[in-house]
Amino acid sequence: MTTAATPRLPVTAIIAPGWDQPRWQRALVAAAPGLEVRLWPDLGDVSEIEAVLLWKQPAGALAGMSRLGLAQSLGAGVEHLLNDPAIGDHVALGRAVDPAMTGEMVRFVVHAVLAISVDAAGYRAQQAAGLWEERSVPGGALRVGMLGLGELGAAAAQALAGLGFTVTGWSRSARQVAGVTCLSGADGLNQLIAGTDCLVNLLPLTDETRGLIDARLLARLPRGAHLVNVARGGHVVEADLLAALDDGRLASATLDVTAVEPLPQSHPFWSHPKIVLTPHVAAASTPETMAPILAESLRRHAAGRPPLDPVERTRGY
Repeated sequence: MTTAATPRLPVTAIIAPGWDQPRWQRALVAAAPGLEVRLWPDLGDVSEIEAVLLWKQPAGALAGMSRLGLAQSLGAGVEHLLNDPAIGDHVALGRAVDPAMTGEMVRFVVHAVLAISVDAAGYRAQQAAGLWEERSVPGGALRVGMLGLGELGAAAAQALAGLGFTVTGWSRSARQVAGVTCLSGADGLNQLIAGTDCLVNLLPLTDETRGLIDARLLARLPRGAHLVNVARGGHVVEADLLAALDDGRLASATLDVTAVEPLPQSHPFWSHPKIVLTPHVAAASTPETMAPILAESLRRHAAGRPPLDPVERTRGY
């Protein structure tokens, strides 16, 4: 029975096309017994829905949800919350912060940077050519610049510093991360770019960061630098990236995200010899680890409190 101490949980809808929505439903009900969870597209009377758990919802999917009070992202990004006109300013926004997801991202970034530090691509090319020859590799002298020092960026930066890399991180506002030189502001960004051999992007995608990695930024990197983008494809001006790779200003790009996903078959990224491409797999939300976190946000919302890890609209993340 619902009491003042245990308020009724909100009627919740999962809208995540292409995902295993029943698995998320099972995990959520296990974490919050009694929770009513509806799965897109069979949402019933949408005017009864009070909370939505979203990932790249189709346009208009939230139409008619007059009682909506909470919109929660199922992934690390939140632009799909901020850009949906059906999510009014009165709706609380939550982002996904899952320790399991953080661990996946750290492992992916560390793998990418280590591969660059030992010139794995160069040795693969030599193997294909039947060439037995030692290559000059940067090793631990590779200077890593981390764009973004949020949950994921800070964890990845610390892991790389723990492996002996010199790591400098940049964020919009000042941060402190053990073992990492932290910079902020426009001057800090210029300083980081000038001293970076491997630029790792883990920034949120906002109006200020969209297209940040363009010809001007790439030209300020030391010649022969590398890019690892595991944030959003919208951060990179793709034509500028291709030009920098083709003229040798940039030695390689590891891309887990692209501006259009799935990447069109005609896109030059597929066949470019200096690009390592993966299909947005660096870190995925897992229902079993996310469900207790989501359930707590739903309980907090039912009690009139903000969700865990709320989104600040003014910042865009």
